Amino acid sequence: MRTVRGIKRLEGLPVLVRAALNVPIVDGKVSGSFRLRRALPTIEYLRERHAKVILLGHIGDRGTESLQPVYETMKTMVPGLKFCPVTTGPVARAAVRALAPGEVLMLENVRRDVGEKKNTKAFAAALADLADVFVQDSFDVCHRPHASVVGVPEFLPSYAGLLVEEEVRELKKALKPKNPSLAVIGGAKFATKQPVLKKLLAVYERVYVGGALANDFAVAEGLPVGKSLVGGASKAEIRVLLGNRRLSLPLDYVVAPHGGKREQGRVATVRDVKDSEAILDNGPKTIAMLAERVEKAKTIVWNGPLGNYENGFTTATEDLARLIANSRAHSIVGGGDTVAAIEKVGVSGKFSFISTGGGAMLDFLSKGTLPGIEALR
Repeated sequence: MRTVRGIKRLEGLPVLVRAALNVPIVDGKVSGSFRLRRALPTIEYLRERHAKVILLGHIGDRGTESLQPVYETMKTMVPGLKFCPVTTGPVARAAVRALAPGEVLMLENVRRDVGEKKNTKAFAAALADLADVFVQDSFDVCHRPHASVVGVPEFLPSYAGLLVEEEVRELKKALKPKNPSLAVIGGAKFATKQPVLKKLLAVYERVYVGGALANDFAVAEGLPVGKSLVGGASKAEIRVLLGNRRLSLPLDYVVAPHGGKREQGRVATVRDVKDSEAILDNGPKTIAMLAERVEKAKTIVWNGPLGNYENGFTTATEDLARLIANSRAHSIVGGGDTVAAIEKVGVSGKFSFISTGGGAMLDFLSKGTLPGIEALR
């Protein structure tokens, strides 16, 4: 994989950088700048070598959102940062031409054009028309077959940015853990987690499944889940994983009436979930079990919350963040809510590596590569 370090001459060169700009926005303002901070090393590397830096990124999924709030935050990090209200065409080309060496321009949300997700040749070519070189530094979208990920490299010499280079290096370490080893996979969507669970069960001594993901396993075991979120996985698929002795599941839950608040929660055993209740977090016995395993582990990989994090059921996730942060293990973590919990409890500096990818991290762990990485080869 070629990296940005291999570009021999950058002075005055227009460089299109796919950056990780998709950050949470609350009331029109950036509420978490983790990904933006991680984008800075590549931007600074190019600025210091007097390249003309053109930032390309997305925000949200609807294709209607604007990167303007991201620009407002990032201009405090990147001196003289400019913003272009479109992504391609004459206005964008003029904005690029106006850049002096070492200056940085952010283009509008790339997903505003339907050609991005459809990966149309026309849109990829229009993006490529803005620069002489492409740098992929948005690991979080490298699993997406989109125009700004796999389309542009067909038209321009393409390289990995410093962030993507680091992500690949660190996640490869996660695939060769030192034992005792522990993998924790939470969140929801069994269909997207099944491949990584199979992979981790083959290389990790212990694999714990928490969050809503564990509800599918409870259903397959004939345990009550009430009105909990269930992914609808086939029992046959689940039972294949249940037969693996390395797999472990919650010992207890925090449950509440469906749609209930955190203060309505109660601790329940795995057999004591009422029909009117939903499983919303992992319980204290489960955290105690994980604490023992974290303390012994030499390698830990973690992706996904243990509870309904967005609705306030954050206790188990935050407890696990503290446990891993204070362990002696080599720790590799990722996922939006996971990173939010780590930052909330103020322990981000105690992890060996925090990935900017959620789904991309899981796909890389299961496959060892991603479409966006292959496009650079």
